Order: sequence, then structure tokens, then C-alpha cells
Amino acid sequence: MDYPKKNKVVIIGSGPAGLTAAIYCARANLEPVVFEGFLAGGQLTMTTDVENFPGFPEGVMGPNLMDLLRTQAQKFGAKCIMKQIDKVDFNTYPFKLMTDNEIIESDSVIISTGASAKLLGIKGEVEFVGRGLSTCATCDGFFYKNKSIHVIGGGDSAMEEAIFLTKFASKVTIVHRRDVLRASKIMADRALNNKKIDFLWNAEPIEFIGNEEKGLHAIVYKDSKTERKAQIDTDGVFIAIGHNPNTNLFKDVLKIDQNGYLITAGKSSRTNIEGVFASGDVQDSIYRQAITAAGSGCMAAIDAERFLEQKHEL
Repeated sequence: MDYPKKNKVVIIGSGPAGLTAAIYCARANLEPVVFEGFLAGGQLTMTTDVENFPGFPEGVMGPNLMDLLRTQAQKFGAKCIMKQIDKVDFNTYPFKLMTDNEIIESDSVIISTGASAKLLGIKGEVEFVGRGLSTCATCDGFFYKNKSIHVIGGGDSAMEEAIFLTKFASKVTIVHRRDVLRASKIMADRALNNKKIDFLWNAEPIEFIGNEEKGLHAIVYKDSKTERKAQIDTDGVFIAIGHNPNTNLFKDVLKIDQNGYLITAGKSSRTNIEGVFASGDVQDSIYRQAITAAGSGCMAAIDAERFLEQKHEL
């Protein structure tokens, strides 16, 4: 697809934040160009049923939701390009972005590259994402009512996920490769004192087992002390070992916090470089929901429009 090499706004990323920003920018006649990256649609394309996005009382498939957002953005004139931005230069104005040895200029940039859940890198993991394996309790906990499930991890994230999942599951077992939790004392105590939470200590998962019909149904692990292998049945697994914000492209360019997330000013989407904005999970280490990402995409679009008005670019 052809696209202009000089733009009013370029959006990097195509999850709920990026595509919502595209909708708002397009309706403001900013003619946005969205560089979708290699995973067009972001993390939701790896999710099956989404039941907590407003406006879909019967739920919606993650990929379908992203297709609808993309179609809506394109309806108003956004151009969605299946390419990855490889390098950025925010030291010159207009800003320069590089892809496939091409240079694209833009008067403003919205970064919506999201975050990726940390995975274990073991056999069966990729195959069962969305089919018994999840990285988001808030997103998928509802599907495990009265089920016996497992949470993998030992930090605050794992404790938070496990405690939240007790609202639905009949039993939650935290699987940790050590015999001491990494979580803060207050979070560890909450989990240890919860009657619906059990612990499997010194257990390092090495494989997920399942089939096409039922999805994931068992975990193979080894004892980190004895090296002995064992298998346990499960109705579902939540991996809770943290997230990696997709900010490698912007290191040494934009201000990033100690966990790798882009820093935005106050209640805005503004980064430390005027005219560059950030929205969605790339700057949100707390909520990480599709709807909050979409909301921050709207904010970024409005911030970009106001910036361009002030620069007399409109």
C-alpha cells in the first residue's frame, strides 16, 4: 500500500491504543499513517473471547475486535501499513522514522507499541496461549469459574493474579521455582493466608500438555532441588512473571522509567520530546487493559492535534 512520506501524524503500533488514536486523528483530518508492526492488532490478536470491552454484551473474539477498530480507522481515512519502524530520529523536526530503508517524516508521532508478557520459553507455551494458557487474570479469569487453576510466578504480579483469580476459581495453586516468594511481604502474606490458594514449591515448569479438543490440561515440571520430573493436571494456567514494554526502539531517545516504560507527563500522553506522544501499555505498567489503552489512544490523538494547532501545522 502506498503512503505519503511526509505526514502530520504517524502512529507506531496497532493495538487498541494505536487504532483508537488513528480513529480520532483521522476524524480530525490529520490523515494518520499507522505502522502496524509484525503483530498487527497487538496482544488481543492472541486472545480468544474478550468479554470486558464495552459494547459487546455477548463478547467478541480478540482478532475480530481489532479488525473492527482497524476498519473504523480506515473508514475515516487512516492508512494502516504492515511494516515495522526500525529506527527513529527525534532530534530533527519534522521527525524522521525509518522502515525498509525508507525515511518517513512526520510533524508528530504517537507511540503505541504496547508491552509483551514475559513467557517461560518452554514446550507447548505458544501453542496453548488463549486455549487454557493466559497472561492476564483480569482479562480471562471469568472463564475459570469453579475451576482448579495454576499461577506461575513468585513476585507481586503472581500474588495479585492469584488473589484476583480466587473470585472465580475453586482452587488456585501458585507454582514457584523456589521455596521463598519474591513478592513483597504484604502481598505474600495475603496469598499465604488465602484459604483458596495453595503453593507448589521448588517447581520449575518445563512443558505444557494439551490437545486440539480440550486445550491445555497438564503441566510437566521438575523439582528445582531434586531434578525429579512430575506432571499435574490443571484446568488452566496463568503466567505471571511480568511484562516487557516494547521500548527498545526508544532507549536513549525518550525518558524511560526503571521498569522500561515510557514516561508521560502528568495526566497527558506527552513524552519528554515535544510532539512525541505515548499511549497504551508502552507507558502503562498498572492497568494494562484494552479499554484503558483505547482511552489513552484517544488522549494521545487529542494531544497531537492540539500540538499541531499550536505549531500552526493544521
